Amino acid sequence: MGNKGRYYITTAIAYASGKPHIGNTYEIILADAIARFKRQEGYDVHFQTGTDEHGQKIEDRAKAAGVSPKEFVDSTAGEIRRIWDLMNTSYDFFIRTTDEFHEKQIQKIFRRMYEKGDIYLGEYKGMYCKECESFYTESQLVDGKCPLDGCDVEPASEEAYFFRMSKYADRLIDYINTHPEFIQPESRKNEMMNNFLLPGLTDLCVSRTSFSWGVPIDFAPGHVSYVWLDALANYITGIGYDADGASAEEFEKYWPADLHLIGKDIIRFHTIYWPIFLMSLDLPLPKQVFGHPWLLQSGGKMSKSKGNVIYADDLAEIFNVDAVRYFCIHEMPFENDGVISYELMVERWNSELANTMGNLVNRTIAMTNKYFGGIAADKGVTDSLGIDDDLKAVTAGTVTRVTEKMDKLRVADALTEIFNLFKRCNKYIDETEPWKLAKQEESSDRLSTVLYNLFDSIETGATLLSSYMPETAERILSQINAPALAYEDLFRTGNYPKENKVTDSPEILFARLTLDEVLVRIDEQRKAKGLPTLAELEAQAKREEEEAAAKAAADSGAEVKADGSQTPPVYEHRSECTYDDFTKCEFRVGEIKACEEVKKSKKLLCSQVDLGDKTVQILSGLRPHYTPEMMIGKKVMVIVNLAPRKMAGLESQGMILCSEAPDGKLSIMVPDDSAIPGGSLIS
Repeated sequence: MGNKGRYYITTAIAYASGKPHIGNTYEIILADAIARFKRQEGYDVHFQTGTDEHGQKIEDRAKAAGVSPKEFVDSTAGEIRRIWDLMNTSYDFFIRTTDEFHEKQIQKIFRRMYEKGDIYLGEYKGMYCKECESFYTESQLVDGKCPLDGCDVEPASEEAYFFRMSKYADRLIDYINTHPEFIQPESRKNEMMNNFLLPGLTDLCVSRTSFSWGVPIDFAPGHVSYVWLDALANYITGIGYDADGASAEEFEKYWPADLHLIGKDIIRFHTIYWPIFLMSLDLPLPKQVFGHPWLLQSGGKMSKSKGNVIYADDLAEIFNVDAVRYFCIHEMPFENDGVISYELMVERWNSELANTMGNLVNRTIAMTNKYFGGIAADKGVTDSLGIDDDLKAVTAGTVTRVTEKMDKLRVADALTEIFNLFKRCNKYIDETEPWKLAKQEESSDRLSTVLYNLFDSIETGATLLSSYMPETAERILSQINAPALAYEDLFRTGNYPKENKVTDSPEILFARLTLDEVLVRIDEQRKAKGLPTLAELEAQAKREEEEAAAKAAADSGAEVKADGSQTPPVYEHRSECTYDDFTKCEFRVGEIKACEEVKKSKKLLCSQVDLGDKTVQILSGLRPHYTPEMMIGKKVMVIVNLAPRKMAGLESQGMILCSEAPDGKLSIMVPDDSAIPGGSLIS
């Protein structure tokens, strides 16, 4: 192994402010699947993760907890690492930004940038967001709040050091334009270019004096380093970078990184600030930054204040670690936010894990024990209809399809390809009907060959599965008494030993579950922690929805009757139009393939709409009424021949039709299910 070269992958280091929920944990599981697969391919992989432990938010939370900042982060970093280990992630190094070697290098890096003239002393006056540790001008705020996370900001004025961002802006723009693979997915690149780089970069405040929990600037008493300069540099300090030129061999070997895997909410820091910092240090830029979408709970984002947060260790207690890994990887699309719910987890457990995979392995072993005393042997008796050849073609081709998906970071699709192989095996059983062959003595060798072919395909599938569900893969291989295959052997069939003894007591990999029993166990967990039950959460959400509706009705002036209904609204009608006026509008059916919130607006959603012959970008003021995950997959009616217009720095190429209730609530006009993208309105 290791003959394909080196591969350096990192996650964003987790902010050590508390226990990570399942949405935070998704990233380390995704990165682990990529790292394991790259090792399987033959790469010399270095996989780094860790914790970001400085900043005002940490200092404030430590004070509230009555402990020192170091005591606080020691506890939270330990909890983060516990979750990462519980999820069976194979990281090579876990860095903490309070590590002495890291803090020493941050001081060196800051001094080097200062001596180069890239950092200068000035005064900062602006609005500061503690949550994301960033400064903003008044014009950058959205409705007076942080444009990144919507949190409150506060005025700040202090002596500070600034980095000359504009010095490197043109160079970065040119780099992004000439390296199309640098920022992925494509939509993230467009967002960075249109919203930040092309409008022009302002100099960045890179030190603070209003709090002390940070890396001290050794030549400027009272100043500590900006938390993002400190945090981003972990990617080089963790592999031995030295700003004085005495970098470790490991740094020379692994830098530049092949992949920074991060959440889409911090893409700006990694694709603008970080590359410019590296340019200042005369270091090459990472090869790729992938801003993955969010994993949301059904109904929206998880919130500790609402008590609806899902944690990975709680899920693992109810299901198991590999099932949690499967849920996280499988339910996350490449570019759009994924949604996870208990109902969906139970459905996936029963249909895919228990049935498609678990039942396949169990019944293949059981039939071998029943008909041949547990001996799987290739007797070379093939069919005349090409059924065997088709199974073998699917088996040998799976590794190619999985590799292609992984190279494009479509990890969920790669996992689906493996389960497609298991589904093909189940179909093969239906086609060959082993139970009928067993009734015919002259078909014994054919039956043996059928079972051998199944084990051969299962061995390939289990080997590939090891990157995603390592414990399950090991259990399958143990039961069929076969080793994991070398990557190069996966491209052919016939790897399974020609005569082999399988286990005589196959275990059930995933026993079927009912939703009711899972919900009972979840409520037991929640009660033990003093949290509201799921029913209580649902009732609370319903009350909030009713209160919001009542407030909206009151604000609209509509009369609310005793039964909760409203008086019919009085509509203002527009002037008459001619048929010719109407026919100027081109109405078509569209299907929303992707949707994101527009950062610079509280109202706008940006949707990618499939119109059959093309995909257009449409901005609509639906954010107060729909979440992006609610939009994805909807069929909508669209006016497609409106002149394009700019909104919040983005171009809108059409209009999604909606109706408006008296209380201002918007509802999308949805065509019949039979309508297809591109279908036009006729009269």
